[in-house]
Amino acid sequence: MKHSDDIRSRVTSPTPPAGPIAYDRGWAGEVRTAVRCAVALFVLLLCIDAAAGSLTWWRGLLWGALAALLGLVLYPARITAGDGWLAGRRLLRTRRIRTDLLAVVYPLDGVTPRLLLRDALGNRMEIDPEVLIRNPALWYRLDEGARRAEASGTLRCGTTTLHRLARRVDRETALAVFKASGLE
Repeated sequence: MKHSDDIRSRVTSPTPPAGPIAYDRGWAGEVRTAVRCAVALFVLLLCIDAAAGSLTWWRGLLWGALAALLGLVLYPARITAGDGWLAGRRLLRTRRIRTDLLAVVYPLDGVTPRLLLRDALGNRMEIDPEVLIRNPALWYRLDEGARRAEASGTLRCGTTTLHRLARRVDRETALAVFKASGLE
């Protein structure tokens, strides 16, 4: 039985509204790189196995499955952003958060640094900060929503991380402008 004061029934996961949407411009190149790495591994394994004289059809199938697994691991998320939302689509799942309801921004250290973003609705997503640095339009959408979340008080953790990332995006964008204009 639903109650009239139940907030979850009124607030749902965002659907992208009409308007300008920012895309990751380097996504297609990253997909091509993932496919090339998988094909190179497959060819290398076939050549080594053939040179050793132990290549059979089932070993070739095994090498193909291993190369396909590498391709799946390397397949990048397609990041898109609009007014108040950010989405990351992988092969089987799309994760979408509301940037204007952002609650937590947490840096994750590891082999590749990641940002964990969580909104007030409980949706979460991980994003590579380099995607935001390479695509100022994506950063602008995230920063715009994060400023609204900070002003409304929903952003409880991660403002320092966002400000540090903003300085880095500004620095990289300025360097790109100087390089394009010949003032480097």
